[in-house]
Formats: sequence, C-alpha cells, structure tokens
Amino acid sequence: MNSATGIPRASDWLGAEYTASDLTHALWKTGIRQGDTVFVHACFGVLGALAGPDSEVEPSAALLDAITRAVGPTGTILVPTYTFSFCRGEDYDVLNSASVPGPWSLSSEFLETVRMLPGAFRSDDPIHSVAGIGPRAEALLADVASTCFGPGSIFDRLNRSGAKLCVIGAPLEEATFRHHVEEMVGVPFRYKKLFTGYIRRGSAVRKAGWIYFVRIRADNGIPDGSYLERITRSSGECRAASVGAGEVLTVDAGAYYERVATELKRNPWCSAKGPAGNAIELERTRTGAPCSPVTLPPAASMEQIVSALWRLPRDIVSDGFDVALQALADQLPMRIHEFPSGTECWDWIVPEKWTCAEAWLETLDGRKVFSYADHPLHVVSYSLPFAGRVSRDELFRHLHVHPWLPDAIPFNFKYYERDWGLCCTQRQRDALQDEAYRVVIRSDFAYSTLKTGEIVVPGRTDKSIVLCAHLCHPAMVNDDLTGVAVGVEVIRKLLARKAPRYTYRFVIVPETIGSIAWLSRNEELTPEIKGGLFLEMLGRATPHALQLSFDGNTEVDLCFKLALQEHDPNGWTGEYRSIIGNDERQFNGPGVRIPMLSLSRVLPPSAPEWPYREYHSSADTPELVPSGSLDESARLVLRMIEYIEENVVPVNEFKGEPFCSRYGLHIDAYSNPEGNRELFRILDLIDGSLSVAEIARRTSVPFDAVRDVVKKLGQVGLVSIRES
Repeated sequence: MNSATGIPRASDWLGAEYTASDLTHALWKTGIRQGDTVFVHACFGVLGALAGPDSEVEPSAALLDAITRAVGPTGTILVPTYTFSFCRGEDYDVLNSASVPGPWSLSSEFLETVRMLPGAFRSDDPIHSVAGIGPRAEALLADVASTCFGPGSIFDRLNRSGAKLCVIGAPLEEATFRHHVEEMVGVPFRYKKLFTGYIRRGSAVRKAGWIYFVRIRADNGIPDGSYLERITRSSGECRAASVGAGEVLTVDAGAYYERVATELKRNPWCSAKGPAGNAIELERTRTGAPCSPVTLPPAASMEQIVSALWRLPRDIVSDGFDVALQALADQLPMRIHEFPSGTECWDWIVPEKWTCAEAWLETLDGRKVFSYADHPLHVVSYSLPFAGRVSRDELFRHLHVHPWLPDAIPFNFKYYERDWGLCCTQRQRDALQDEAYRVVIRSDFAYSTLKTGEIVVPGRTDKSIVLCAHLCHPAMVNDDLTGVAVGVEVIRKLLARKAPRYTYRFVIVPETIGSIAWLSRNEELTPEIKGGLFLEMLGRATPHALQLSFDGNTEVDLCFKLALQEHDPNGWTGEYRSIIGNDERQFNGPGVRIPMLSLSRVLPPSAPEWPYREYHSSADTPELVPSGSLDESARLVLRMIEYIEENVVPVNEFKGEPFCSRYGLHIDAYSNPEGNRELFRILDLIDGSLSVAEIARRTSVPFDAVRDVVKKLGQVGLVSIRES
C-alpha cells in the first residue's frame, strides 16, 4: 500500500479477491445512500479478482450491480465517458463515440456498459462527456453549457445538486471534478482554450465550439492531487473503505468544492506538480528562444519601418508580432497592453501563442518540395503539428493555393479551427504527381499574452479620436504594415504639435481579437470616443477609398468625407461594409457603436482582383509600395484630423444680413461674383445650428473656405464659437 495515497501497489492486488456485495458494503461505509446521485470513477482491476459466485460474472456488470444496489432504484449513477473528440480533431457522435480510458486506465468496459444501457443518457460535451442512468440523469446531463468545467457544465451541476463523487480503486485526484474548482477559482497554470467541431446526436448535426480549461505544457503544470487528497482524508471530508486490495473513496461534491477552493486560494499551485512559477516564463523556457529583436533607427521613416518589420512571422499571438511591436514602442511613447491566453474578452477567448519551428513537404525519397524556411506562408498560420505519410488526395485537402496568382504562396490561417495545413504556389501544386508524400509540421502552442500597443496624444478635452491598424500577417506589407507605418507617422506629427482639441489614440493590434481585447478592457472610454479611422492597405497607387461608419451620418463621417473629396479628387466613398471588412467592425458593432470609418487603397468590390492583386500572398512585398504613396496617405489622414479639429459651430451675433463693408468683409459682386455668392451662402446658414462641415456640405464651398470666413467673422465679433 502506498502510504501517501492509500492506493495499493501492483504487488498488493495480485491474488486479492472481493465480491460485489463487498463493494456495495464499502460504498455504504463511505456514505453512499439510497437515492443519491453518484459520479463514479472506477478502476476495479486494482481491487483484485471477483470471488465466489461473482467470479462467473462480467466484472463491469458486477460493478454496476454493486453500485446500483448501493443507491437503490431512486438513485442516479453517472460515469465519465470522455472522448476528447474535439481535441483529437474528430467529430463527436453522442450515441456512438467510444470512451477513452483515463490515466489510471479507468475500466473502459464499465464506462461503455453504462453508456450503452437502455435508457442511459449522455451529455453533448465533445471532450468530457458524461453518461448516466437513473431518474436525475437526463436533467443533469441535457443542455449543458459549452464548457468542460465552467459555469453550466456537468461538474457545476454536480456541485449545486448535492451529488457525491466516488472513486473506486484509484486516487481521489482521478475525480476530474477538481478541474471545475480550478477553473472557478482561476489557477495560474491552466487557461481556457476553444476547440471546434461537429456534434451528432442521431440525425441532428451541429457545429459547435467548446471551452476546455487546459493546463500549460511545462512540467510544472502537470496535475497532482495528492496534497488535496491527504487533506480531505485527514479532515474526514473524504471517507474511505477497503475492498479487496483497494479502496472506495467518497466525498460530497459541495464539500470537496469548498475544500479545494479554500486550499487553492491559499496556494494556487497546490494541485499541480510545481514548483510555482510565472506560467508565461515557464512556457517560454519550454518552447525555446524567441525571435531576435529588431532595432529601428531613431525617428524611422515609414519606408524603414516597412523594410525592417515586413518579413517577421507576425502571427496574431507570436514572438514575431511581439518583436515588431517592441520595435515600434522604441519609436514612440507606447503603452503595451497584455491579455493572457484564455482571457475572455466579451465572448471571445484570447488564443495561445503559435510557433512554427520547421515544416516541409517532401517526396518519399527525401527530396524537399518546399519548406517553412523558404517562406513562412508555406504553413497555415496556427496549423496543428503533423508528421506522416499522406496520399496525394489527402495532401490536397490540406494544401492551399492562391486563387489567381500562379506563382504566389497564399496566406491561410486557422486561428480557431483545429487542423493542419500547408500552402504553396499553383505551379508547385500542379507539379505534385506522386501517389504519396511526407509532411512534417513542427508547430507548438504555448500559454502567452496577446499584445496591443497604444500611443496617446493628450488633447485639451477627454473626447478622443481613435486611429487603429493591425500589425499581424506574416511576411506581408500592404496588409497591413502600411497602415501601421502611416499611423506611426501621423501620431509622430501630432505629438510634435501643440496640444490638439481632441485626445488621439493610435491602437496597434492583431486583427479582430486585438481590437476586441482593447475595447473590452476600455469600456469606460467608449462614451468619450467621438469616432475613429481604421488604416489599412495604404501602400498602393490606387485612389483612396473611405468606408463610412455604421451610422454613416456622424460628424466624423462628414469631416473625413469632405477631407477626402477636397484632397484626393479621385478618392471614393462607400457605405459601411461595402468596401472592405476589418477591425472597424468591432468599433461599430452592437453595444459599442463607435463611428469608426476605414481608409484604404483597395479596388472596388466589383474588380476581379479585389481588394488588390497581391492580397494575402507572398507577392505582397515592399517593392510593390510606390514611392510617395505612404506620404500621400499620411497627409490625407492629417487633413482629416484638421477638419475634425476645426469643425466648430459658428453662432451668429448679428441679425439679418451683416453690413460686411463696415467690417471690411465685403466681396465685390462684379469683380468676384462667385466669391460674393459663396460668402452670402455661408452667412445665410450661420444661425448656431450648423457646424463648419455641415455648412461646407450644404453650400459645396470647400471646408477651408468656410472655416476662413468663420474666423474673419469671429475676429470682428459677428460670430461666437461653440464646440461641435
């Protein structure tokens, strides 16, 4: 017998015998009563061999009979029928997917016996499913929340329903209920991870996402429930009874929850191997050295930023992204926000860091066709690791090519869909004629932090304008390193000026999840954000395209639209989601409704190569950024900012038509008829209800001209100014 756990060694159970009645009595001794709901983990081989008449009975049937007698006809028996289907990249068939034995070689025959009983009910959990029989089984197992261990899971229901946990022939740590407590308390060595797949129940099939509270892969995070077992035994909360060469252990789920929660709050590492440590550092040690840092020259130009950072493997959570963001942080007074893997940002979950050490496709005689070392786009971003021989047909199901560029490698990603994948050019794929190939992808997932950068230009008011661009997408330039470079230049110019009217925030994010993370942690700023501009794909020679906000008729929409019309005559505008779709969606979305526009240089959606020819491909390189294009975009953004800064409401201090000659403002109708008409069109609209931009829109007079007239009127006291 192991004195630490009370569990017999192999030598103890050799030759040991017991009967089903012995087991029933042992269950009663540990507090199991008629009518109880019992969640059973069983490793009955440890107990020894069935003796007497029971020796002729199938062990799993005898075990079930013993437990049934203990809880009686009004009792409910639940067992873990875990499949880990989604973790294994498999669909989950509720009625047919077989149980997978646990680390103590739980008696799978027993689990399968319970699962396949007539009247048994099984939960929809595609990772940690539970099956049960008895009057409360379906109520406990039906419609569980999409989480293995979180609120609404079967383990949460066990805690709230007065159920009992029973472990037969194994240590108490085999009771995975402990992981429910760890999630609810929030231990540092586990985090939430999304798995996706299909769940089938009979003829009904649905796609689902499921949250699993996984552990860090560093050795420190290996589960170890021995301390909690010792303390629950010594406190009397866990009751034990001998049977054969082993034991039956029973504990009330509610009492066990409280005990484990108390101990975890005292020592959050008490249910892991340890020693305690910073989980991110532990994972970094496990995964190896990050990318080498990149140093930019002081006050680096937009072209220098692009040249230095474009080749980095800037996946959404990656060392390459972190290196690029740090290089930019050395240029400007940036605050870097960090969001650990598993963090819930509204209903999104921050993913793990992804690293690809190496990957390649080769012929069976060892000739490499292409590799990750050739170009980082050869591997699908967030691809699962894989190594093995595959048929040509199977390979082609995982091999992606660009839809219209035969010599370019496409950018493909599977951030939340677990699968492996490679990418190559159309010509490379077409040359693959062998019946089979060997694929090697040595990728890794690690607990880390998603990072966003924020540079703030303080204004004279807390009302703010947000500029945003995404820094992710490995080894590509126009999408969206050009947006980042333009944003850096604009903010640098603003920092060099006197304090603006509004506060300006430039937020650099990994696409989508980065904006959601930043917004979810800055909800108090939302009422103070007047609007914003998403900067993307600005490294082309095509005219600027301005996509309006969800509302489309805000002050920010009007000012930015006027600036585009007056400073890029070939520029064009479109309604929300009609030109391109990116992080502006998160700002405009329900519950947020910040009027965020987007500025790009994309082709119209009707163009065959929309949004631009080299989009999401290895052809998106610095050589394709025309000289001067980034400067033009930066100047346009600054003009947009000037328009919103100077868009005030002039309030008339005159009645009727002002006597312009008295103030030296008269424009002669004979020598300058158009100027005269413009002046009086402006004067007719100055009544304290319209801003400069609104007057410019109604009169078709340039914004600058209206602003200049308003300034002159203010200088002679004919108007006062109200902030818009």
